[in-house]
Amino acid sequence: MLYIVSTTGKCNLSCTYCGGSVSESVMPSEVGYDVETLSALVQKDDDATIAFYGGEPLLRLPLIQDMMDRVPAKRFVLQTNGLLLHRIPESYLKRLDTILVSLDGRPQLTDAHRGRGLQEKVMANVGKISGGFSGDLVARMTVTQDSDIYEDVTYLLSKGFDHVHWQLSAIWSPEGSWTDLPRWVEERYNPGITRLKEHWLREMAQGRVLGIVPFQGVMSRLRSGTTGLPCGAGRDAFAVTTDGWILACPIGPEYEWNRVARLGEAEPADLKDRLHIEGPCRTCDVADVCGGRCLFANREGHWEQEQFDLVCRTVKHLVREMMDALPTVDRLVADGVVTRERLDYPPFNNTTEIVP
Repeated sequence: MLYIVSTTGKCNLSCTYCGGSVSESVMPSEVGYDVETLSALVQKDDDATIAFYGGEPLLRLPLIQDMMDRVPAKRFVLQTNGLLLHRIPESYLKRLDTILVSLDGRPQLTDAHRGRGLQEKVMANVGKISGGFSGDLVARMTVTQDSDIYEDVTYLLSKGFDHVHWQLSAIWSPEGSWTDLPRWVEERYNPGITRLKEHWLREMAQGRVLGIVPFQGVMSRLRSGTTGLPCGAGRDAFAVTTDGWILACPIGPEYEWNRVARLGEAEPADLKDRLHIEGPCRTCDVADVCGGRCLFANREGHWEQEQFDLVCRTVKHLVREMMDALPTVDRLVADGVVTRERLDYPPFNNTTEIVP
């Protein structure tokens, strides 16, 4: 299973769509449980992945190192804004399987939402770890109204990232930041997905598989028949808060439905398949591929129905584009132009979620 471990609720940024640190009233900034308690849970799982999460997890780098030394996970993953990336000792870098760095695309876009000069600093830090990190380097974008999905994804791929993933910020953005979401979806985002798919197929025809996580993830599901919520929340992916709650989803530690157990009072077998998607998502025509997209959005219903339907429309468009691409992909695999191993992604649940 995947265990998303919050090392702190503190963050050293205050992005426009997030707001910075988690309130102490929601989750303490310091881990209050003994690391051995986490180790005892994970050692009963022979396929465990630990993903360090925050806030900004690297604000607690000594704790991360301690956990990597004492918790017997099969794999380690890090989600970070990249500002402290250069501080990770090389011996620990080598043990990380995936690093996800939060960048939004072109420099002007990242800087507008995360802070002036931020992208330059982060990319410099990415360069500093290039000699010590040999795992999967993922750019994790937050897509806003000023994003151009084609330009921003291709930009990040050109900068050396192995994979690019994104999430729409519609649920979190401050009121008024989306001035015309329906128009943006129909005139910018969905056409951008189509353009990006065409670029992806052209590159694939030349034997190059661009690491576009939603494309690869959805395509893998179509080809394998895998179903269910792609992120695994409540099924085989759980989060651990600083105060020792085990959550189905790392978002919203304050919600009662999200708290499935206390650390030290449950075993992996007790957690598996605890929560599922409810409501209309179960009967949607792309349910087998999408899986419901987001457990938190499904359970909390923060969006108006119109917003929910618009986001759903983006998912359906993505799925249809991948269904359209499937015969071409199958032919390229059959002809030996690309291998299935290069296409299938992710190789394990590395927190990329697959469906934006």
